Amino acid sequence: MHGKPVDEVHFHEVGATDSIVDIVGAAICYHRLGVDAAWASPVELGGGFVRCAHGLMPVPAPATAELLSGIPTTRGASPHETTTPTGAAILATLVRRFTAAPRMAVQRTGYGIGHRDTELPNLLRVHLAEVDEAHAGRAADAASSSAFPAAGELPSEPARLLQCNIDDMTAEQLAVAMELLMEEGAMDVHFTPIMMKKGRPATCVSLLCARHEQERFARLLFRHTTTLGIKSVPIDKIVLETRFERLETPLGPVTMKQALLDGEVLRAKPELEDCKALARKHSIPLADVYLAIGKAR
Repeated sequence: MHGKPVDEVHFHEVGATDSIVDIVGAAICYHRLGVDAAWASPVELGGGFVRCAHGLMPVPAPATAELLSGIPTTRGASPHETTTPTGAAILATLVRRFTAAPRMAVQRTGYGIGHRDTELPNLLRVHLAEVDEAHAGRAADAASSSAFPAAGELPSEPARLLQCNIDDMTAEQLAVAMELLMEEGAMDVHFTPIMMKKGRPATCVSLLCARHEQERFARLLFRHTTTLGIKSVPIDKIVLETRFERLETPLGPVTMKQALLDGEVLRAKPELEDCKALARKHSIPLADVYLAIGKAR
């Protein structure tokens, strides 16, 4: 939030004992429970103001708002802060899916109770549950993957590769389908030119998604393409750690996406949408924006 490099960041509240207990405790619980995935309802942020190391801040606090960017939230149920930066970081890291109406059979329930006395119950409720298999897209042959790889191991996550061959859609129609699938949250969508029976040129549509999202994306493929069948392949996706930093340039701030291996930054690239916005703002070619970013790094 201060636009500082990571090695210059100074933590305030997050260094307190209760925050450390929250973070380590959440990690231990998630690991020991061995769950396939964590789901959560949209996050209630509360309202009013909160006093922190930087003074009086509006709710949600700036760090909370940034951490929950792109995540569904609600506000105003309580005139107090109901989600802290620590809680937001835990949710943003662990939760795979946000839904207000999950279909599930609850096995166990746990509660965490806060100290503040409020009109609404000041508690966190967690269910250990079996979800509806068709709704969640689970598969019996897909093994559970630990959220915490052993030291030195690359992190991986269970995923599904959905593929179908299309020979009766135009390039324009396929492009619209790809845009929609990416907007719906697919990890990746790509096209491969292929030759089908009778010498007919066609396109192989490949979509990568989280294991529990298979059902939803299969339905989207059936609805928005002409395919009559979809191949589903269980795979593990090995990923690099990524983080985002704001870089100040003479043209304005830009978000840099960094890829890390064993804590070391392998490479960094500016986010395209930020670069396009700067090019439009200054009426200059996109190449000039990249040149300015290179000089500012």
